[in-house]
Amino acid sequence: MTHGGGDRALVFDGGRVVDVDRFERDVRGVAALLPDARHAINLCEDRYRFLVAFCAAMVRGQTTLLPPSRAPAVIGDVLTRHAASYCIGDGELAPNPPRYLRLPVELPQRDGAPLQVDRDALVAIGFTSGSTGQPQPNAKTWSAFTASTRQNVAALADLLEGDRAAVVATVPPQHMYGMEMSVLLPLLSAVAVHAGRPFFPADIAAAVAEAPVPPLLVTTPVHLRALVASDVVLPPLAAIVSATAPLSHELARAAEHRFGCEVREVFGSTETCVIARRRTAHEIAWTPLPGVHITAHETGTVIAAPHLAQPVLLADRFELRVDGRFELLGRDADLLEIAGKRASLGDLTRRLLAVPGVEDGVVFQLDAADAGGVHRIAALAVAPGLDAEAILDALRAHLDPVFLPRPLRCVAALPRNETGKLPRHALLALMQG
Repeated sequence: MTHGGGDRALVFDGGRVVDVDRFERDVRGVAALLPDARHAINLCEDRYRFLVAFCAAMVRGQTTLLPPSRAPAVIGDVLTRHAASYCIGDGELAPNPPRYLRLPVELPQRDGAPLQVDRDALVAIGFTSGSTGQPQPNAKTWSAFTASTRQNVAALADLLEGDRAAVVATVPPQHMYGMEMSVLLPLLSAVAVHAGRPFFPADIAAAVAEAPVPPLLVTTPVHLRALVASDVVLPPLAAIVSATAPLSHELARAAEHRFGCEVREVFGSTETCVIARRRTAHEIAWTPLPGVHITAHETGTVIAAPHLAQPVLLADRFELRVDGRFELLGRDADLLEIAGKRASLGDLTRRLLAVPGVEDGVVFQLDAADAGGVHRIAALAVAPGLDAEAILDALRAHLDPVFLPRPLRCVAALPRNETGKLPRHALLALMQG
């Protein structure tokens, strides 16, 4: 279940370094505390405690559930849908969910044999974010996680510092991207991970400074935009990896210039895990990871890979190149055709974010169609000092009038979740509110 010898550093945080031996003792101790159950919802905020609880559940033959949100209603729904389930966390929640086991401050330890798990064991069920509708469950076996991690190690090998590599992640371990890059990498390769989840630029800088070597910063476009806009000075980085939302060429280039390292964007999904990479400051096309095969389908794109039990159909549209690379065109739901003209919601959002004074924003379709049967497009913008008309005036210079978002509403903040994504129901509620 763990890579390397017992003295390998697994987790660091300030002056603390936890090696594999200590970690395995903690896992055995926590496994003895767990109730008999089939499923566990891991709500730990501390990344080390998440790692311990995740592996303890595996030792007990339990499947970890990874809901897309910590909202009480979402947690309650997942508990209801999965029999014999409970929640495990490392702090008081408001309110505490049903059947909640809070880990003690001092984790119990037990000696024993090396940790093992059946390769075909169902160890996790991830859920899609809900940004395009109802979150959908996706089962993950240990063999699938092992195979996908091998691919990720190969894809990041030139960015990692050999046997002393380190990761600082701003994304939660409950998200599949966070699971891949900050849980599975340290478990299955020679990577040590920071125990925290820094959010603000100053917190990220402090976490990077605690790394034993220049770390890989695993983050999102939202965090990266905040870092570039801040006056924080980051210690040296090995590289920056970004995912969960499209990263613009402009932001990637600005981050590379500002922090003096490569920004590598990875593409994946809860259904597929990471399947491709690109250096966004210099590339438009994505390079599939070794063993990944991509074919067009009438309703999207089919992904086949060694870590997938069967091919997966994604709603995303790819433009395949003869050299095997691809360009991401977006989803059918994101492609617009109005009055015989075409555009994409992603490009419209990029145009909105390029307006001087707009700090955050999104363009999306409303549910209700107009009299002609066309679904109207709307926008939310965070732009202190600007009003909606000023933003629309700026957009008119770049957009066809049929694609001007109306209504456009200025708000104090967008309802982003922990990974920066925007659930559709939250956008509609904010627009209607």
